Amino acid sequence: MADGFALALQKGLRAALVANAGVTALVSTRVYDEPPQGVTFPYLRFGDINPTAFDTDTKVGATVDISLEANSRSASGRVEAVKIVEAVNAALHRQEASVTVTGFTLVELIFETHNVTRDPDGRGYTAVIALRALLETA
Repeated sequence: MADGFALALQKGLRAALVANAGVTALVSTRVYDEPPQGVTFPYLRFGDINPTAFDTDTKVGATVDISLEANSRSASGRVEAVKIVEAVNAALHRQEASVTVTGFTLVELIFETHNVTRDPDGRGYTAVIALRALLETA
């Protein structure tokens, strides 16, 4: 069975992020759906994925809102989390050609916003990055 919009997009984004030198300089290839026990910091984790389907007379597609979480426990505080945000922005915002979404055409990829908060345990920071993608069936 082929992947739907959301999973195909997640796979394409992960591949683009681990292929980007700016991102891997900060998190290596630590881009997870669910991080393993004892994970090494910093890392990126996929958060919420919300596809909204649409169709026209000629196309079927979806707008997909997707979030990434940049997790940091650096002595530099929120600085490392913000640097990861900036690297993700550079790697993905309007970079549709760098993201392969198998079975779909990625029409548009927008970095919408981010926020950085201290983790509840006070040991690190998490930046939540909001992206929006527009996909159509290939």
